[in-house]
Amino acid sequence: MSRNYKFHNKLGLYFVSFATINWIDVFTRQIYFDVLSKSVDYCRKEKGMELYAYCFMPSHIHLIFRSAYEDPSGLIRDFKKHTARTLIETIENNSQESRKEWLLWMFERAGKKNATRSKYQFWQHHNKPIELWSEKVIKQKIDYIHQNPVESGFVTNPIDWKYSSARNFQDDNTVLEIDSVGFIG
Repeated sequence: MSRNYKFHNKLGLYFVSFATINWIDVFTRQIYFDVLSKSVDYCRKEKGMELYAYCFMPSHIHLIFRSAYEDPSGLIRDFKKHTARTLIETIENNSQESRKEWLLWMFERAGKKNATRSKYQFWQHHNKPIELWSEKVIKQKIDYIHQNPVESGFVTNPIDWKYSSARNFQDDNTVLEIDSVGFIG
């Protein structure tokens, strides 16, 4: 992994993106979005995640966060590990999932290819953390996150994507709470 894609400053504010293996559109059902939301909420309350912006897309996630416990790498590692396990279980137990066999086959196939210790691989391994060092760069990344559903053609206005902090910036905290930084907005 390149030096540019590591968490060097344990107190830093980071932009991260990570995707499902093969960019599979897993997040197409409410139940799967709920797993992500609950996991982020848990990390905020129990693991010191300060969340400033987010967007959950069908195959990937964007976050701007800081680790209050000075362990951004561990925080993201634990989040990905927990969500992978919980999402696999949720798929296995979802009687409404028409793609169940195919999804589990794809995750198992990826797990075998990468010689992981677990049976399945859900997330791609990299996170591509980028430390945010100025107000201008922070604003740029927030705009990128909020425009992602628009650029993908899902909505025409960023606040119309339910799983985005664009709504929080309009005082709508119905999905997730975010933390506030005075100069972000």
